[in-house]
Amino acid sequence: LALHSGWAEQQPEDWWKYVCAGIAKIKKQCNISSKQIEGIGISYQMHGLVLLDKGGKTLRNSIIWCDSRAVSTGKQAFEDLGTEKCFSHLLNSPANFTASKLKWVRENEPDIYAKAFKFMLPGDYIAYRFSGKMQTTVSGLSEGIFWDFKENSTADFLLKFYGIDKTLIPDLVPTFGMQAEVSAAGETESGIIIGTPIFYRAGDQ
Repeated sequence: LALHSGWAEQQPEDWWKYVCAGIAKIKKQCNISSKQIEGIGISYQMHGLVLLDKGGKTLRNSIIWCDSRAVSTGKQAFEDLGTEKCFSHLLNSPANFTASKLKWVRENEPDIYAKAFKFMLPGDYIAYRFSGKMQTTVSGLSEGIFWDFKENSTADFLLKFYGIDKTLIPDLVPTFGMQAEVSAAGETESGIIIGTPIFYRAGDQ
């Protein structure tokens, strides 16, 4: 969906529907049962923004990787925070990454921002639909420019600069290792047995 030039949005619910349909198709084509699936790994399109309310419902379409509406936001942050600060702590410019997209929502859609409980990357959302857990990883935060590599923590200085509430960050889990398990609702929708672990989550690079 592109409502304006340079915009690109997708409905996160559609991703989940295709994941579930893909699982069913693979099980049928490969003649495997849910009992044979021992774990889940998720690789996803990077730099997207998903906003959930307290009930876990999406508040708007995801602003995806190729959307350029926040370019000027990131450019201004880079200039104001300084090259040395950004490169030594973020290893990059804020640019058009997820943090800048979230800043755009705060400025341009304040009613939606006010209802936001957690933000997620696309892969975080898929893991949430499997497990019911609102979580993210350090690799996810780093790709969104929310991670301070020098301090080995969330990039609080950027959050403060953008006026983003730190409580919007989901719980952190390892990129590799036990992240969560498929919930009863996840089993019903995906066909993957309840308790199946999610072991891996990272972007498509």
